[in-house]
Amino acid sequence: MKVVLFCGGYGMRMRNGTASDVPKPMAMVGPRPLIWHVMRYYAHFGHTEFILCLGYGAHHIKDFFLNYEETTSNDFVLRGGKAELLSTDIADWTISFVQTGIESPIGERLRRVRKHLDGDEMFLANYADVLTDAPLPSMIERFSRSDAGASMMVVPPQSSFHCVEMDEGGLVGSITAVSEMPLWENGGYFVLRQEVFDHIPENGDLVADGCAELAKRGRLLAYPYRGFWKPTDTVKERYALDEAYTRGVRPWALWEKDRVPA
Repeated sequence: MKVVLFCGGYGMRMRNGTASDVPKPMAMVGPRPLIWHVMRYYAHFGHTEFILCLGYGAHHIKDFFLNYEETTSNDFVLRGGKAELLSTDIADWTISFVQTGIESPIGERLRRVRKHLDGDEMFLANYADVLTDAPLPSMIERFSRSDAGASMMVVPPQSSFHCVEMDEGGLVGSITAVSEMPLWENGGYFVLRQEVFDHIPENGDLVADGCAELAKRGRLLAYPYRGFWKPTDTVKERYALDEAYTRGVRPWALWEKDRVPA
């Protein structure tokens, strides 16, 4: 299945106070940017046709792949001054780079790459900035068996805050962590059918317009997941992932689990 990645936003919450036109999916986690980790996740399950919805800072993404260094994340033999790769990351990938506008909402970006989907009945979509170890085949199979127009992975709230229940006099009756409440939030991993395009207006949004309308019609399927899922909405969250990578704690890197130890 083709994978649409939304990677053209400003990523303002990731700013650290310095001027930069690097889009959020290009923030580094270990030696590779976020978008690479997301793409490796999909490729691990055999989905290697990618459509990148570019916008802000597009040249950074283009340059990364046009000048891709396989030796950064693959073993190799240096023979006669030339590197002979023992494995590769992206040799079997097909990547379409599509400029979808600087200010375009997610839904509009999706609309602008529709022709690149070749009319495929189903396709995958992702914000390109969230890492997970969710079982993608299970997600796809569950959606395939339904007649829904879209599927959205949902996860428990990630906030560390607590909600307080109190009476009219101000006496607190209970304190509950937001993460323990019976709530779910959008996890950013989608399986979609062409039907979703019927509900996204010009300059519309994928979730607020497309998914919301499908939900009203009883045609939006949720895939609840309580396993590893980490966003990178802030600099702090990105640093936490980078630090975990350095320590070798990489639950999202499912492709590494298949490697035979030396």
